Amino acid sequence: MSKIYYKSLEEIELIRESSMLVSKTLAEVAKVIKAGMTTIQLDKLAYEFISDHGAIPAFLNYNGFPNSLCISPNEQVVHGFPSEYVIQEGDLISVDCGVIKNNYFGDSAYTFSIGEIDAEKQKLIEVTKRCLELGIEKAVVGMRIGDIGFAVQQYAEANGFGVVRELVGHGVGVKLHEKPEVPNYGKRGAGPKLEEGMVIAIEPMINAGVAGVKFHNDGWTVTSKDNKPSAHFEHTIAVKKGKADVLSTFSIIEEVLQQKK
Repeated sequence: MSKIYYKSLEEIELIRESSMLVSKTLAEVAKVIKAGMTTIQLDKLAYEFISDHGAIPAFLNYNGFPNSLCISPNEQVVHGFPSEYVIQEGDLISVDCGVIKNNYFGDSAYTFSIGEIDAEKQKLIEVTKRCLELGIEKAVVGMRIGDIGFAVQQYAEANGFGVVRELVGHGVGVKLHEKPEVPNYGKRGAGPKLEEGMVIAIEPMINAGVAGVKFHNDGWTVTSKDNKPSAHFEHTIAVKKGKADVLSTFSIIEEVLQQKK
């Protein structure tokens, strides 16, 4: 799909349904995630929950990826394989999820902190989430893709963090990855113009240290070059006039986390 695919209002509602199922899946993860469990246990739970809701995990078998979730602890940036890795107190665990329901895709990611985390990790989570909010603020008709990237980059770098450049957000809805690419860096006023009907996944991937990453031989896992922690937050949004329409949500995830405290 080399051209941008503009969605109708009906299609946006179907993408919203898929995106909300992603959010509900991440809320299920939030209910159980804790030190002592393995990341593959979370993956099984997500597979069952998505299947029970009449949908298909979008990542499963995507270009050969063997799981329903990407789970990336600590210095892993994205695309981590769920495994027998035992979650530890003080970990950051980034969980990325996608579903296909009624032939439409939703995509969202959330970084969980396990128990007490250090000040650097806490700041990283807060800054990355704020980067996402600032990017979404720019995702309105008349702005450009570069405005989103500029907003994310400026805030992350002002806080002393590195913005991953090798991996970017993307159009989403009819396929998991569509045009346009949505980098987390850029120049104001540059790139494709944002128009009604565009649905994009904005997903800051921010490193506590340098921006550089390492790609591993398994073809998927990406870690920060200096092995410092990384955080990842993502929403699927529809571009609108005045204010973006966020199709996924963190509120149900955070409600669960609040109840666990």
